[in-house]
Amino acid sequence: MLDESTLPTDPQNMICFALYTASHAVNRAYVPLLKDLGLTYPQWITLLFLWEKDEQTVGDLSAKLQMQTNTLTPLLQRLETLGHITRTKNPKDARQVVVRLSSSGRHLQQHAPIVTRCVIEATGFDLPMLDNLVHVLSTLRDQVSTAG
Repeated sequence: MLDESTLPTDPQNMICFALYTASHAVNRAYVPLLKDLGLTYPQWITLLFLWEKDEQTVGDLSAKLQMQTNTLTPLLQRLETLGHITRTKNPKDARQVVVRLSSSGRHLQQHAPIVTRCVIEATGFDLPMLDNLVHVLSTLRDQVSTAG
């Protein structure tokens, strides 16, 4: 058990503030890179998962993005309006909606290496440091998620 007298009380020394501000800073780094593509950061992340594996159900994407389907659905509607994806009912199970990349959505993938490089360079970290950071943050996420 932690001794409460040793816990940080200054918000700037708390993990929640550090994660919150770091997340916002990273998201802001994407804004100018995605603006010319007409995409938001959540749309970009969704496309990344579709480029990894096309033709996924909304439920599968929701799980991968760790986003509720009622949050994901409007995002997918906007991507469909932009012409980057299509959504169709699964012919084998009408309760499922399958998301597929359109040719426009596939074409956007050519920008992924440039966007990724620019964001990595903005961090000032080398690739081993970033790999370690991703590992630590993923472990933190999993620990907190299972803690109750």
